Amino acid sequence: MEALELLSGRVSVAGLCEPAPTPEQLDIMFRAALRAPDHALLRPWRFLTIAGEGRERLGELFARALARDPQVQPAALDKARKTPLRAPLLIVVIASPKPHPKVPEIEQLLAAGCAAHGLLLAAHAQGIGAIWRTGEFAYDSFVARGLGLEAHERIIGFIYAGTPEVGLRTAPALERANFVGAWPQ
Repeated sequence: MEALELLSGRVSVAGLCEPAPTPEQLDIMFRAALRAPDHALLRPWRFLTIAGEGRERLGELFARALARDPQVQPAALDKARKTPLRAPLLIVVIASPKPHPKVPEIEQLLAAGCAAHGLLLAAHAQGIGAIWRTGEFAYDSFVARGLGLEAHERIIGFIYAGTPEVGLRTAPALERANFVGAWPQ
């Protein structure tokens, strides 16, 4: 796939099934992620891969997070348990900012977001379906602790990856003029 076709044609793929990306495909995805823009070469990111029964354990962690609310409905707990089972592999993208006098935390969070985008692009280039999801669990401190995050770290998102269940949809054409302007006008 040519680079410009890749960049302009990437789409999120929600319907995912086995098989998961191979170790070789994952290596390519992580090498792409590690090329994200990174002021001062701080590498303010890290990743967790969750596959197999780890997905069920993550679902239990999600359910325990919800169960802290005494009003939670059983159906919500069941949905939380099933959430990680929507793909054969999840990659937790974690921003891990480092103290630096010239690189504010926001730049480091954005760098981690760029690393997540690199994962998605490398997946798409290899025919792997992937989608970046957040939702309430990405911002839940109970979930963060359960995944072993340090106090200064944040979940940027959960990348769900696998084989597309159906063919990829075509990326919608967007009018550049709706998003780009010149200054001064």
